[in-house]
Amino acid sequence: MKNIILEIEGMTCSACSNGLEKYLNKQNGIINANVNLVLANASIDYDENILNQEKIEKYVKQAGFKSAGIFEEFKIEKENKIEKIKFIVFSILAITLMYISMGHMINLPVPTVFNPHTNPIIYTSTLFVLAILFLIYGYDILKNGYKNLIHRIPNMDTLVAIGVLSSFIYSLYGMYRVIKGDYSYTMNLYFESSAIVVYFVKLGRYLDGINKDKTKESIKRLVEITPNQATIEIDGKEKTITLDEIKKGNILISKPGEKIAVDGEIIEGKAHLDESFITGESKTVIKEEGQKVIAGSFNYDGYIRYKAEKIGKESTVSEIVRLVIEASNTKAPIAKIADKISGYFVPILLAISIITLVIYLLLGLGVTSAISTFVTILVVACPCSLGLATPLAIVVSEGVCINNGILVKKSEILETASKIDTIVFDKTGTLTYGRPKISKINNYSDFDNKQLLQLLGSIEAKSTHPIGKAFLEYMEEEKLNKLVVNNFENISGYGVIGEIQDQKYILGNRKMVEKASISNNYIEDEQELTAKGNSVIYVIKDEKIIALIGVNDIARENVNDTIEKLNQKDIQTIMLTGDNKETAENIGKEIGITKIISDVLPKEKAEVIKKLRKENRRIMMCGDGINDSPALANSDIGVSVNSGTDIAMDSSDVILIKNDLNSILKLINISENTVRNIKQNLFWAFFYNVLMIPIAMGILRPIGISINPMIASLTMVFSSLTVITNALRLRKLK
Repeated sequence: MKNIILEIEGMTCSACSNGLEKYLNKQNGIINANVNLVLANASIDYDENILNQEKIEKYVKQAGFKSAGIFEEFKIEKENKIEKIKFIVFSILAITLMYISMGHMINLPVPTVFNPHTNPIIYTSTLFVLAILFLIYGYDILKNGYKNLIHRIPNMDTLVAIGVLSSFIYSLYGMYRVIKGDYSYTMNLYFESSAIVVYFVKLGRYLDGINKDKTKESIKRLVEITPNQATIEIDGKEKTITLDEIKKGNILISKPGEKIAVDGEIIEGKAHLDESFITGESKTVIKEEGQKVIAGSFNYDGYIRYKAEKIGKESTVSEIVRLVIEASNTKAPIAKIADKISGYFVPILLAISIITLVIYLLLGLGVTSAISTFVTILVVACPCSLGLATPLAIVVSEGVCINNGILVKKSEILETASKIDTIVFDKTGTLTYGRPKISKINNYSDFDNKQLLQLLGSIEAKSTHPIGKAFLEYMEEEKLNKLVVNNFENISGYGVIGEIQDQKYILGNRKMVEKASISNNYIEDEQELTAKGNSVIYVIKDEKIIALIGVNDIARENVNDTIEKLNQKDIQTIMLTGDNKETAENIGKEIGITKIISDVLPKEKAEVIKKLRKENRRIMMCGDGINDSPALANSDIGVSVNSGTDIAMDSSDVILIKNDLNSILKLINISENTVRNIKQNLFWAFFYNVLMIPIAMGILRPIGISINPMIASLTMVFSSLTVITNALRLRKLK
C-alpha cells in the first residue's frame, strides 16, 4: 500500500469534497481516500500494483475536479494579484449594475439614457452586457456546477449554476419581448440577480481564501523558519551555498546572529540557541560539542561547526509539517457526521426548489415569481458553512497546538482529548526528568568505587534506559574512560548484561536477580535505599551480588501543579512504572499521585491499559514514546514527552515537544474549546438553513417577509463568514 497527497483544484464546498471522497473510495485499487476542503488536497492510500499517480489523477478528473500534482507542504501561498484586481474591477461593475437597475426605484439620479421608462431597450441591453461579463467572471462556478451534476455529485456550484442560468435565460426571454415592443417585461428582468449572485459567491470565496490562509499561518511560519543559505567548510575554507546544495556529512558553520541550516551534530564550539519555534520554550538552550541542533534554531552568541545529518524532507521541521498535513487529512468523528449530512443536503435542496417551482406554477402565482423563488432557494441554502464548520476549527486548533509545542498526529485527538477521564503516567523520563544521579553505592566487591563504576558505566553506555545516564555522568565527572564491552544484551524490564575482559556482569532490578536464580541476602539494604526514594540496581558477577547502586531521579518542574489541576478537573491520575513499590510511592507522595501500579514490565503495561479500558474509562497514556510504545498504542490517546529530534521515530498520537507536562492541560483545554467551537459552528450552519429556506420558499410572504436572489446570495456569504470568524477565535487560545 502506498500513500499520495494530491493538490485538488475546483473544490468550493463540503459537497465537493464529500462527492470527490465518495467517488474515489468507490474506485478499484483505492483503499482509502480523505479529502480536505480547507487545505484543498486529497490523501489517498492505494494499491501500487493496480494504480499509479496518473490513473488516480484521471479519477479526480472524472469526478469533475483537477489534480495539480503532488501537494507541496512547503509551497507558501501568496495573494494572487490578478484575482485581487479582478475582484476590485467587478466590485465597481457590481455597484454600477445595481445603480442602473435599482437607482430609479429609490429616486437616485440615473442618467436618462439608462432610464427603463424612457429608454427600455438601452436599459435592458446594458443589463444584458453587464450580466454577460459576470457570467464570464463566474465561468468556473458554472463549469464546475455542470460537471458535478453530470457526474451525479451535485454541489454548491451546481445550485448556483442552475439558479443563475435559470434567471438569466428567463431574462433573455424578457429582453426578447422588450425588443419586440412589449415594455411591460422591462421591470421583470433578472439580469442583475444572476450577476450579483455570481459576484457575492466570488466575494465569499475571496474572503474564504483569505481566512483559510490565516488558519495555515503556523505551518507557514515553520516552513519559513529555515534560512535560504548556509556557510559550508570545504578544505578549511568557508563558502556560502543554498540549502539544496547541502549533503549529509557536510561540515557547516553557524556564527552569532545566524540560523542553523539543517539538523546536525555540533563537532566544535558552544552557543546559546533559540529553539522556541519547535519546543515552545522561550528560554535559550546551551548547545556544545556532541549535541544535536535543529534547523531554524537561532544562534545568539557562539561560533559552532556542525555536521549535517538530516536534510530536506528528513529534517525535524519537515517532519513536523508533514505530520501536521497528515493530521489535517484525517477526520474527527464529529466531522464525519457533518460530512454525511452535507452529502444529502444538496440533492434534498434541489428537490425542495423544484417542488416549490411546480407548486407556484400550479397555484398560478406567475412565472416570474416562481423562477425568482426557485433561484432564491437554490442560492440561500449554500452548504459552505456546514462544510467549513469542522475542518476550519480543526486546522486552526492544530496551529494553536504547534504554537504551544504540542504536535497532534490525528485530528480526532482534538475531539477525544476533551473526553479523557484517566491519565496514566510512566515514571522515569515522564514524571521525572529521566536524568537520575547515583546517590548511594553499597560496594561488596574487591573493586574500589571508581573501578566498579567504570565497569558498570561502560556497560550502561550501550543501554538506552535513562538510568544509564547516571553512570555516564559519573564517568564524565571522574574523567573515566569507557572499557570495551562484548556480548551486550538488553533484557527489557529486567536489566542489561555485558562482558568486560572475558568477565560477565549482570546489572538489573530484583526481578533480574530472581530470573538469574541468584541468592539474595541484601533485601534489607535494598529496602533501606528505596525508603529514601532510590531506584536500586543489583550488580552480579560470578553468580554473586557484588554491589547495590542507589539511583535518584528528580520530578519534573511544575509536575505537582499539573497533577493538582488534573485532579480538579476530576481526571484520575495513575503512575505506571517498572520501579519497585517503595520508590514509586516516594515519587507519588512528592508529586500528588495516589494510585500507583509498580513492578510492571514494559509488555505488561499494555495489559494494564487494556484492563483500565475494559472499565469503560477514556485513557490517555503519557510515556517516553519509545519504551512505552505498546501501552501508548493501546490507550485512547498516546502522549510522549519527547525531544524535537525524535519525532520521526515516535509511535504516539501526541508529542509534547516542549517536554512540559503542563502541555497536557493545554491539549485538553484546546480540545474542549475546539469541540465547543465546532458545535457552535454546526448550530449556526443548521440554524441558518432552517431559518432561511422557509423564508426563501415564501412561507412568510403573507406577513410581509420575503427575500430575492440577491439578498439570498448576500446572506449565504454572511453564513460562511459567521462560521469562519467563529473558528478563527480559536487562534486566541493560549
